[in-house]
Amino acid sequence: MRVLRWSSRAAWLGLLAMVGAVGCSGGGDSGGKRIIILNNGNSPFWDAARVGMEEAAKDFQLDKAGLRATFEDNDATPKGQLDKLRQFASQDDIAAIAVSAIDARNDAIANQLRKLRDEGVKVITVDSDLDRERARNARFAFIGTDNLVGGRELGVCAKHLDPDGGGYVTFVGRTGAQNAIERVKGFGEGAGRKFKLLDNMEDKNDRPKAKANVRQALAKHPDDLKVVVGIWSYNAPAIASVVGDLSRERRRALTVVTFDAEPGAITAMADGHIDAMVVQNPYEMGYQGVRLMKALVEDDQATIHKMLPNLGKPDGDIYDTGLKVVVPDDNKALKSKMFQKTTQFLTLSEFRQWLAKYNLRGS
Repeated sequence: MRVLRWSSRAAWLGLLAMVGAVGCSGGGDSGGKRIIILNNGNSPFWDAARVGMEEAAKDFQLDKAGLRATFEDNDATPKGQLDKLRQFASQDDIAAIAVSAIDARNDAIANQLRKLRDEGVKVITVDSDLDRERARNARFAFIGTDNLVGGRELGVCAKHLDPDGGGYVTFVGRTGAQNAIERVKGFGEGAGRKFKLLDNMEDKNDRPKAKANVRQALAKHPDDLKVVVGIWSYNAPAIASVVGDLSRERRRALTVVTFDAEPGAITAMADGHIDAMVVQNPYEMGYQGVRLMKALVEDDQATIHKMLPNLGKPDGDIYDTGLKVVVPDDNKALKSKMFQKTTQFLTLSEFRQWLAKYNLRGS
C-alpha cells in the first residue's frame, strides 16, 4: 500500500477558521465552472476534507483556471445522493464531481454518474467507492483509504488487545457502503479465527439509533460480546457514550476499537472509553480530490499519471491517502511492529500534537 505525505503547507493554519465563513463554497469566487465534493452525510469527519479542498483551490489557483471548488452535504440517504446528482446533471456550470458513494451497489447512483460522464463531467469517488462492477465507466478513479487494509489493522488491534478472542459486533451507518463492506471484511481477517462476528448493526446515519444499537448489542450478548467495533466516524463517540456508563467490571471485559478521530472520540480515548483507533486522512482526500479533478478538466496528463502511475493496471485507479493507528498514552498491548510499515503508529499525545500543528480538532 502506498502511503502519501500529509500536507505541511503554510496556508493551512488560516484555512480552518475560514470554513464557517465560507460554508459550502470554496475559493471565494462566484463565477467559473464548479468542481464539487459530495459527501455521504454531514459529519465532523468531513471538516478536514473541506479545509483540504479550500487549500487546494488556492494552491492550484482554480480561479485563474476558470474553476471554483464547492462542498455539498448529502442527507445520508441513497435517495438524497441520487437527487443531488440529478440536480447536478441539470446544471451547466459543473466541470467535475467527487462523490463519497453512500451505497456501493446502487445501480441508480452508478448510472447517474455514467450519465454525468457522458455529458462531459469528470467523475471520481472519494472516501467510499462504488463496487468494482458498478465503478466501470462510472468514475475515473478513487481517492481515499485502502479500507480493506484499514479494517485489517483495526482487527490486529483487537487481536492483541484481547488475545483470547470472542464475539464482536460492528456498528456502521450504511452496511451497503463500500468502505463499510471492506472494513468489516478486513476486521475479520485481521482479528483472526478466535473472533466471531455476532452482528453488523446499521443505523442509517441516525445518531440516537447509533447509541441504541450499542445498548441493544450489549443487552443481547451479555456474555459473548467481547469487542465493539466502530466502522464510521460518529460510531466512535456513540459507542464511547454507552461504554462510559458501564460498570468498571464490564468495561474491563470489553475491548473498544474504532475508525477515525472525531473530537468526541479523542476525548473518549483520553477518558479510557476507546482502546485503539484507526485514523484516516480526510484532509488529503479533499486536497488531492481537487488536484485530480482540475487535472482531468484540463487534460493534464502529467499530473494524472503522477498521481496514478499504475493507471490501467489492477487497482491502478486508486490513490491511497494513508492510515494512522492511535492508542492511549498508557497503552502496553500494541506496538508499531504489529502493523504494516506504511501505517503510522502514534500515542494519543503524539496524535494531539500532530492535530495542533495543523490546527485541527479531529481527523
